[in-house]
Amino acid sequence: MIRVVRSELVRLFRPRLLLAWFGLTALFAVMVNIIMFSVAMQQSSAPTGPGVAFPTAEALASADGVVAGLSAAASMFGVVTLAFWAIAGANDYQTGLMRLLASAQPRRWMLVVGKAIALALVTAIAATIALILCIMVAPVAAQGAGISIDAWGSDGSIVIAAWLNAYAAMLVWGAIGLALAILFRSSAVAISIGVGYVLVVESVIGLALDNPDWLLGSTMQALAAGGNAAVSHSSAALLAAVYVLVSMAVATLVTSRRDITV
Repeated sequence: MIRVVRSELVRLFRPRLLLAWFGLTALFAVMVNIIMFSVAMQQSSAPTGPGVAFPTAEALASADGVVAGLSAAASMFGVVTLAFWAIAGANDYQTGLMRLLASAQPRRWMLVVGKAIALALVTAIAATIALILCIMVAPVAAQGAGISIDAWGSDGSIVIAAWLNAYAAMLVWGAIGLALAILFRSSAVAISIGVGYVLVVESVIGLALDNPDWLLGSTMQALAAGGNAAVSHSSAALLAAVYVLVSMAVATLVTSRRDITV
């Protein structure tokens, strides 16, 4: 397994891939924080939109405000993670490398698990970048919007919890992206499904069913925020675990049973 993970890490650490992945993560972290504080002072209620859920000005002024950007952009970070997990998962099929890997490692489930572990390690770096930028940008954005940061303090547990929750949410999106990419053998299809779901499908379902809490985006928002009024943190974590287990089961089953002809 160590050799599989090491092999995957070597192929993942490509400058262009990492620059795009980390660059998009950084862009959304900065953009969401700037917009989030600006919008909060202009509206009395928390605005929402496809892929985002901004907190109120009162929430931003609380002790958690410094890391609020992580949960506000949870779906955006998730789609980025889904996209790059999908690229990594489909690339083996699109390049024909899967045939060589399957010949070298008959236990194909190890290929899926090893790839997931390697991607999880890189995702941890992306989550750290998002956290650092949120902490750097939030005070400046809050000052520009006129929001008090007196309550923010220096409680490290808040920062650690925010990172863990955001990272967990990103892993769920990534596992789904990997499963879709392996199922369809196409990163384009997997990314299209992920983006289309966040921007269109979940919004339509939410409007039709009065924002059900079990939807993927809603659950991941709650998980990244450490729980909210609609979904507790434990419930969100449980649903997240189910999503990951189902996604990894699908990816492993398809990889193990599929005839490798490309």
